[in-house]
Amino acid sequence: MKVTPFGLTTAEIRDELAPLRSDFSIAICRAKNPFNIGAIIRTAHSFLAREIILIGSEPYYERAAMGMQKYENIVEHPDEDSFLSAIEGRHLIGVERDHAKQTLWEASFPSGLVFLLGSENDGIPPALLAACHDVIAIPMYGINHSYPVAIAAGMVMCEWARRNDPRGGG
Repeated sequence: MKVTPFGLTTAEIRDELAPLRSDFSIAICRAKNPFNIGAIIRTAHSFLAREIILIGSEPYYERAAMGMQKYENIVEHPDEDSFLSAIEGRHLIGVERDHAKQTLWEASFPSGLVFLLGSENDGIPPALLAACHDVIAIPMYGINHSYPVAIAAGMVMCEWARRNDPRGGG
């Protein structure tokens, strides 16, 4: 039997974390590898993302999330239209090298933004790319074409924290 940290229930821990949440969300569209989605959930917990949005019906590997899914606000949308309707009015930033307008280092991060990552094979679908307010690339120096999606998610969350976290990220 696992002992709940700090002698609190899961609900009490979630309540304690709520006011500490960061002012961004991370969305993953149809990631094909369930381990990657679990790893993104675990990393998003480390940055206390406002929410983790899963677009599509692909599962995630709970062991990769290392139990952090129980403390997170995970929102699932069956398709792109449902997702876009739910985030209407929020700034959507796609993370995609091939369609980027600027780099991670140049992009502005307005409050309440949603970072959007696509699948490992297909990237961000065209309809979602068209809905993005900005599309950014993470600079690369090798010959490979892309970062693993879980690594890319961690990089954008880390850059958000470096710039915006009042707890001392910068």
